[in-house]
Amino acid sequence: MMYNTTSELELMDSREARGTEEDEDDIDETGSSTNEEEAIKNYESDESASESRSLISNGSEEDLMSKLFLFGRGATLDIDYGTTETAVEWIRSGNCRNIIIISGAGVSCAAGIPDFRTPGTGLYDNLQRFNLPYPQAVFDIDFYRNNPQPFVSLASEIWPGGHSPTLTHSFMKLLERHNLLLRNYTQNIDGLEILAGMNPESVMCCHGHFQSARCIECKYPHPADSCYDSIVKQKKVPICEKCGEYAKPDIVFFGEGLPPKMFCTLQNDLKNVDLVIVMGTSLTVAPVSHIPNMVPVNTKRLLINRDLVGGFCMGEWEDVFLPGDCDQSVLTLCELLGWREDLEALNASTRINTVTAPMNENNTRSFPDNFKNQNEIQI
Repeated sequence: MMYNTTSELELMDSREARGTEEDEDDIDETGSSTNEEEAIKNYESDESASESRSLISNGSEEDLMSKLFLFGRGATLDIDYGTTETAVEWIRSGNCRNIIIISGAGVSCAAGIPDFRTPGTGLYDNLQRFNLPYPQAVFDIDFYRNNPQPFVSLASEIWPGGHSPTLTHSFMKLLERHNLLLRNYTQNIDGLEILAGMNPESVMCCHGHFQSARCIECKYPHPADSCYDSIVKQKKVPICEKCGEYAKPDIVFFGEGLPPKMFCTLQNDLKNVDLVIVMGTSLTVAPVSHIPNMVPVNTKRLLINRDLVGGFCMGEWEDVFLPGDCDQSVLTLCELLGWREDLEALNASTRINTVTAPMNENNTRSFPDNFKNQNEIQI
């Protein structure tokens, strides 16, 4: 299913919030079970079902939706995941020299940073101490207006500077070094892309970052060092110097718009992209989740993820899915590309010595030197 680039970007730009959560479980299934069971029976009893279970070449919307429905119901589908060797050849051939990377929390898990949604270990499953009405409230702008302390407490613990880049971050830097990277659209707020040495112009922080701050009401810029001191050292809410309301880091909360620069940059990048790599994301938060389906049909697509998401390997693009851990998949790719030694040396050079620990008055940490220039970060 293809999107009209201009209209889709206009739709994305008009949305508020860091991303309206796409919750497919909210669909009302009342009265539909009979139709679903009948569809499954018809599918299983059809003599020609084996042909329909193969990857449908014309990629029509009806065919894609049918496959997704049956896949969700547990039907066995013959899906071609492609091979690691195919992905390596895309990169090595020189035919893919404008790569867009879409990265999520999964690329930072090996650094000791939890993702958001993994049951049991994800961030949202471990916020009980804040007595939130719902986990996402910690990043909700209206909730922050009325009760900012939960975010302040959490931010003091996750403030960048205590974790080192992963092998996956170093892989992105290697792509940049080989002049193959067009842009990294990151959904993360940990800043590990910059710590890995990436050019800030190559990184689009779709959901913001900690390197600058502003008032949530009058939008007046708040000194980044002052914001850091308030949150990390004093565990207090930053106060706007101009109007006296609350300030916060430039992280995009639910209820806030995404950076306007992102949409202009994306519109230009979609004209040039020849390979999109999606890594470590569930692709459930709009509008970033739509980007893989906005690229031209002749664009190659590589998914490096624990789960098959986003309709990969079911549409009209040429896709490869490498299931499993991001770092392990990256190691395999670099081994075949002849980059493994460079990858490991680069990663070793970006490790920091700071011990990751919750912040308190006697245990504070500051920005590493290459994390200081807040004006270079794209938001």
